[in-house]
Amino acid sequence: MDTQIRRLGIALLVLFGLLFAQLNNLQLRQAGRLSNDPRNTRAIVIDFSRERGRILAADGTVLADSVPTEDELKRLRRYPEGPLYSPVLGYFSFNYGSDGAERAFSAELAGRKVTINSLDDLLSATPRTNDVTLTIQPAVQKAAAAALGSRRGAVVALDPRTGAVLAMVSFPSFDPNPLAAHDLKAVQRAWNGYQADPGKPMLPRPYRERYSPGSTFKVVTASAAIGGRPDLAAKSYPQLRALDLRGTSRDLPNFGGSTCGGPLPELLRVSCNTGFGQLGLDLGAQALRDEALSFGWGERPPFDLPAPAISSFPGLDGLRTQPQIATSAIGQLDVSASPLQMALVSAAVANNGTIMEPHVLEKVTDQQGQVVRTAEAKAWKQPMSAADAAQLKDLMVSVVQRGTARAAAVPGAQVAAKTGTAQTTGDNAHAWITAFAPAEAPRVAVAVVVESQPGVSEATGGTIAAPIAQAVLKAALG
Repeated sequence: MDTQIRRLGIALLVLFGLLFAQLNNLQLRQAGRLSNDPRNTRAIVIDFSRERGRILAADGTVLADSVPTEDELKRLRRYPEGPLYSPVLGYFSFNYGSDGAERAFSAELAGRKVTINSLDDLLSATPRTNDVTLTIQPAVQKAAAAALGSRRGAVVALDPRTGAVLAMVSFPSFDPNPLAAHDLKAVQRAWNGYQADPGKPMLPRPYRERYSPGSTFKVVTASAAIGGRPDLAAKSYPQLRALDLRGTSRDLPNFGGSTCGGPLPELLRVSCNTGFGQLGLDLGAQALRDEALSFGWGERPPFDLPAPAISSFPGLDGLRTQPQIATSAIGQLDVSASPLQMALVSAAVANNGTIMEPHVLEKVTDQQGQVVRTAEAKAWKQPMSAADAAQLKDLMVSVVQRGTARAAAVPGAQVAAKTGTAQTTGDNAHAWITAFAPAEAPRVAVAVVVESQPGVSEATGGTIAAPIAQAVLKAALG
């Protein structure tokens, strides 16, 4: 009998121990994750019934605010600019939680994270919220949206010196106002409509979608040669129409059946596939992969909006054959990148080889207008030296002056760029460009992708994406 009681006591102690451990796990270790989970509507219910701070653009334009209502939820979230800023703002919904800046800075906006300056602050029962000012510049955002128009794709512009995002445009986009409504059935209809749309309007393409970067990736391959194999950077590659690759019945052709070759500056200027394919083979799988990783492939960027995509480059198992290596060197096959990642590639060249952490937060201010928090510029990666960046910058300038990116030229400013065309299915291709300006003292880096354009031609990046980049650069440079 005593043995049975002892066993029962031990079992109860073990169970109580497990319960205690799980309570501590939920209340301490996982508290933050569970509280910020967008499916957790408890915080949303509280937030909907209290004041919520504004979200402002860099020039003070109100992008999101709240107004009193007569219903149970008491306050209605509004987005005066509709779909224009939704790739950055996300949404704030009673039914579906939040995303974007509304989620990233919810604690500040809702007053759950405030600065305590005095005992009065600690004891006050008055709700205190903060306003969040973003780095987004409306003039640049509007120029990017107008230039992209109704073509499916994305635009990212940022300051390469600080990582501050100046514009982030996605099309199709969505209006977050219906999701913030208090008619829950109407909210559900709006949500279902957005989710059913094949254009994926709620997908923030600039930082959460990945594409084959095509020839814009040649900047990374060129960097590997300049920094690690100067002999290859000086090598003159043969004039070829197609590169013969062992292990496949298909050669690697140049777009449009053209013939090209020569040293690295000429290869980049005309975006020579055969030359860059052979350059990739000469560099080897390990060097090519290492260079991609040094630019941030394989890592989630330290971006302050939720869930940025991880750009992907093949592992060594996917770089065993000549076709795999050569095709990866020109940004095809299993290479993928977000538009944000490709903007950071140009930003690295522009900023003397250093990639700064991208961010949309500029500052947080309290109800008295006092700044309680500002974003800090932090370095993330250094894939190249300042000297190598200067050399690559000159090569990218020549792409605008005498190469495939002429349409990105801005009067009065020297632009550096690289275009790209990434074949998708059939005769369609993504049109790309990554660029920065002014080349001598860069203030803005930009990446543009326009999805699934008909007709596979190397001119596609130069004719479709480059004019969009030009409009953005003009707006950013004022």
